[in-house]
Amino acid sequence: MTRKNNLRLTALNLMLLSAFSWQAHADTLFVHANAYTLNAKQQLQKFDAMLVDDKGRVLATGLQKSLQKKNPQAKLVDLGGKTVLPGLIDAHGHVFGLGTAASQLSLRATNNLTEALAAISLYAKQATQQQWILGGEWNQAIWKLDRFPNAKELDSVVADKPVWLRRVDGHAGWANSKALALAGITKSTPDPAGGKIERDEQGEASGILVDSAMDILEKVIPPQNDAELRVALDAALKQLRSVGLTTVHDAGVDAQSDKLFREYATQGRLTTRVYGMIGGVDQFFDVVSAAGPLKNLADDRYALRAVKLYSDGALGSRGAALLAPYSDAPHTKGLLFVQDKQMQSMVQKAAAKGYQVNVHAIGDAGNRQVIDALASIPKQHDAKILRHRIEHAQVLELSDIPRVAKANIIPSMQPTHATSDMNMAEDRVGKDRIKGAYAWRSFLKQGSKIPCGSDFPIENPNPFWGIYSAVTRQDHQQMPVKGWYPEQAMTVQEAFRCFTLDAAYAGHQEKIVGSLEKGKWADFIVIDQDIFTIPSKDIYKTVVLQTWQAGKQVYTK
Repeated sequence: MTRKNNLRLTALNLMLLSAFSWQAHADTLFVHANAYTLNAKQQLQKFDAMLVDDKGRVLATGLQKSLQKKNPQAKLVDLGGKTVLPGLIDAHGHVFGLGTAASQLSLRATNNLTEALAAISLYAKQATQQQWILGGEWNQAIWKLDRFPNAKELDSVVADKPVWLRRVDGHAGWANSKALALAGITKSTPDPAGGKIERDEQGEASGILVDSAMDILEKVIPPQNDAELRVALDAALKQLRSVGLTTVHDAGVDAQSDKLFREYATQGRLTTRVYGMIGGVDQFFDVVSAAGPLKNLADDRYALRAVKLYSDGALGSRGAALLAPYSDAPHTKGLLFVQDKQMQSMVQKAAAKGYQVNVHAIGDAGNRQVIDALASIPKQHDAKILRHRIEHAQVLELSDIPRVAKANIIPSMQPTHATSDMNMAEDRVGKDRIKGAYAWRSFLKQGSKIPCGSDFPIENPNPFWGIYSAVTRQDHQQMPVKGWYPEQAMTVQEAFRCFTLDAAYAGHQEKIVGSLEKGKWADFIVIDQDIFTIPSKDIYKTVVLQTWQAGKQVYTK
């Protein structure tokens, strides 16, 4: 062989060696971890090291000594012996709502109407550039007010500009007289289908609008522009990654939010994966569904393959549809938003295009309507194939709970709703119907998967608050002492599964997220305490120290 050929071979060998060396160094070995994951059999497994490839997928988990020996060239990242979990998933939230709420007035911390009015007055004096005073999160049950607040009370602190404050559950709003006038709401304005205008003794609009009646007023509020929406999305993503949420299911995507989600995903700025539900089956659905469900954009950062519909309102505002009258308001049974035939038409329209159908249902009448409607979908598009869901599944007639499993419907539930609602839920439905309310154990017992969420910003998005509520059924002061209907509580492992594998399954994503197994994205979090060994009373205090998406760190405390 000539010297020239030898030189060529040497150069080639060096190139191959360099390529091999680069490939070897491309893998990252995370070590010194107190790590947990569930496997495909839903068994809890521990490991102290995890190998991740350069694309951000898990190659292996196991013992540090063994993995380090087999992968001597891997870059080492020491996790300091801290507890590591798969990234948590919130199966029901409102991303832009969370970001927007950060800049609006919150009355969540107020203990009575007097405090609320003082907070509104102070906010209005500081918000001199705002055309409207917006926000909410008020709760008349916390205020121990045996009625809704009214417009005159709002007028006493802000009369010169419109005020619109949504109730904590988002299903009722409180307006002042200026806002009512701008919306054209008068004594003669009729209640819309699926909504109610609360009225005083003279029949005048009191200032409280329930469910679809809110639309009358909200149509006159100036919409957020593109810049405001970007600020809201940035604020939401910052908060989500700080509490360890690596995936969220957004319950109500419209054209504007879809546009920004796609943009942020392709630019690598969507630091929490978003599984989107199209809000309704109207014009936007008709446009976007022409291309069919979007199952994966930009390495699974964004998907749009579900539809969100509404059956009824909320329990706190008595908008949830009940089969019998409210125990504390015998004159009303709440409201169904649409008739049965229309609900069936909507779910069939969405399913026929290949979309998962997720329907909000709170009351037992609302839940029954949804079960009947989802059961009406032709077999090729039914819940066994598309994994249709009931969002909330809060109050069910006991005989309807087994029907959920029989129809393969997924009950998507929010544990913190129970601990927020326990101050009024039994008042609303009485001691008999409460047996079918927030009934997590009943669903788990029959084999239902429960994807858990928070319904943020209605509740705090922190998933450890959700796990705590699921396990203890107590508030953060550990009340009630034994928990509220503790027989329906989950174990820590069950609650963990609901925020990981079950939530992933509910988004058709159990093969890519939800656990730290070979081939899945290396979405994980590092936390300050071991939730599987600490007293359950301390779970909600858990602090996220680091959040990683696809092997890249997106948050550090």
